[in-house]
Amino acid sequence: MLEGIIIKGIGGFYYVDTVEGVYECRARGIFREQNITPLIGDRVSIRLSEEDDTGYIERIHNRRSQLLRPSVANITQVVIVMSIKKPDINYWLLDRFLVMAEYEGLDVHICINKIDLHNGDTIDIIDSIYSKIDYKVIKTSSKTGEGISNLKDILEDNITVFAGPSGVGKSSLLNRIDPKLNLKTGDVSRKTTRGRHTTRHVELMDLGAYGYVVDSPGFSSLDLDFIEDEVELGQYFREIGYWSQRCRFIGCLHHREPGCEVKKQVLEQNISDVRYQNYLQFLEELKNIRRY
Repeated sequence: MLEGIIIKGIGGFYYVDTVEGVYECRARGIFREQNITPLIGDRVSIRLSEEDDTGYIERIHNRRSQLLRPSVANITQVVIVMSIKKPDINYWLLDRFLVMAEYEGLDVHICINKIDLHNGDTIDIIDSIYSKIDYKVIKTSSKTGEGISNLKDILEDNITVFAGPSGVGKSSLLNRIDPKLNLKTGDVSRKTTRGRHTTRHVELMDLGAYGYVVDSPGFSSLDLDFIEDEVELGQYFREIGYWSQRCRFIGCLHHREPGCEVKKQVLEQNISDVRYQNYLQFLEELKNIRRY
């Protein structure tokens, strides 16, 4: 049997990249009986048909990680792409992506694109908020090429998911890294200032020396229902998780409790108020989910 990696799945067919090329495969019925769905990124063993160049997936190897949105396996890191302008950076959405990445235990980098449109101190503000809590912030422009070499260095030898809302330039960045991809890009709607969706399905793309990357469909929101207990939320905000160890009460939600070290650090500006307000909004959302 041949071993390979699933790079695309459409209509029950899975395309497996192997040392001998890409083969169109179907999954054995036993996976359906076991309620197992092959995912993009799965390492698999396939049996080739004697009649044509198609095959069957015989075995799905153990997954080292699995994302819910997009449904991808064996991702080693996430690059969250946001734009400085057109559309303006959305801290609320950025922090939701970060919560998801922290929940999955993945390495995460923040890419701020379209810096050629920058005309203020927004980039410095972003850098000060997120670099302070040990996130690597990469500043890029798919138009001028600035920061592309730094992005390539991060992608090398990894399976990376590009996450972020539509219109921030994910596909444009990937075209800069590997022009052969020739990914379709879209402009931002003038009426809504939101990007038009250009990536229609999840696909693992081979960047050669730069590893594999998933250019996932854009998201306008992310549900937080994967978090089972509101107390967990603070652990997915790095700075809140750190300072919460000094809170007076175990299980402090850092909202109305007395003697909360997190609230104290917000007042002393050691925790970003932007991040803290997003935390409170997410906390309220989780409470409403549990209520119903």
